[in-house]
Amino acid sequence: MHALDLLYRRDDKQLAAYRAACTLKTCPIKESYYAYRPSLSTNAAFLALFSFSLCCFILQAALSRRFVGFTIAMVSGCILEVLGYTGRIMSWYNPFNQNGFLMQIVCLTIAPAFLAAGIYLTLSRIVITFGPENSHIKPLSYPRIFIPCDVISLLLQAIGGGMASVASHQDKSPNTGDHIMVAGLAFQVVTLLMFQLLCLDFMIKTLRRMRTMGEAALDPKHAVLRGSTKFRAFLVALGLATFCIFIRSIYRVAELSEGWTGALIENQHLFIGFEGAMVVVAVLVLNIFHPGYCFREGYVQKKYKNLFRKKERRRRRRSADVRDEKASPVRDGSSGAATPVQEVAEKGI
Repeated sequence: MHALDLLYRRDDKQLAAYRAACTLKTCPIKESYYAYRPSLSTNAAFLALFSFSLCCFILQAALSRRFVGFTIAMVSGCILEVLGYTGRIMSWYNPFNQNGFLMQIVCLTIAPAFLAAGIYLTLSRIVITFGPENSHIKPLSYPRIFIPCDVISLLLQAIGGGMASVASHQDKSPNTGDHIMVAGLAFQVVTLLMFQLLCLDFMIKTLRRMRTMGEAALDPKHAVLRGSTKFRAFLVALGLATFCIFIRSIYRVAELSEGWTGALIENQHLFIGFEGAMVVVAVLVLNIFHPGYCFREGYVQKKYKNLFRKKERRRRRRSADVRDEKASPVRDGSSGAATPVQEVAEKGI
């Protein structure tokens, strides 16, 4: 019988004890948690890219001072990505070590749920920019629908990951936790699919109204922002990021549905292509076309309008003060006109 068949016929305690005693010199790499040795260069590159993206999101938030919810979601997701790839680099040194494996599988599974939340938060701003009349639901309804769905997905993945991790540390089967993680990922896939369908519906309705009504179908207050090249590029970037996370989530459902010893989870090339590459593209395009930067024309326009209104109010106050001075009686004796006090004195009252 093959050595691997004997290995996986052992119970969980025996398997954990066997791997704990293994090193790269004493055991075949096929008997590790991954069934391969994680690539140091590839995982280091992903670690560097997600660290760079994390720093960019923090800096962009400090400069724009807008889209706070988006920033919190993206920063949280990038932190988990950094932790996950740190775990994979730990596993390069020792792929038989349980801590690095659990660290990467939990963090990298959960992280895109935060990134999806950041994407959901931007749709209401886009609907307002084109005009709420072009949407079948109100702008604020989008985050109210999708953020709770994302929270449910995140909780399922976190609970499942926690249960699987605890079970592994106790030398028990992680299958129950893994199934809960898969349920959370599947729910995330459904949520992302609904989000993309509603975006498509909004786009189709907007185009139809524009064909019949022309520019009257769009909100005139945001005409400058809609005409901005940066804003249009942001729409493309948002669509690309959503698609990448969607494809990645489908892959992780298929991967984890086989358990922690399936064919997909033991294929490093698929992991690099459908997990690492997809998510890194999603975060980097949103760094390049950050909403705080791409929506700037709308805010600048609003800023100038507010500045003009303040100047106009000051001008009106000065004009009113001048009129009051001309209409009021003389308050001192410097001119020939008598003040009310002088009139009373002259009459001897």
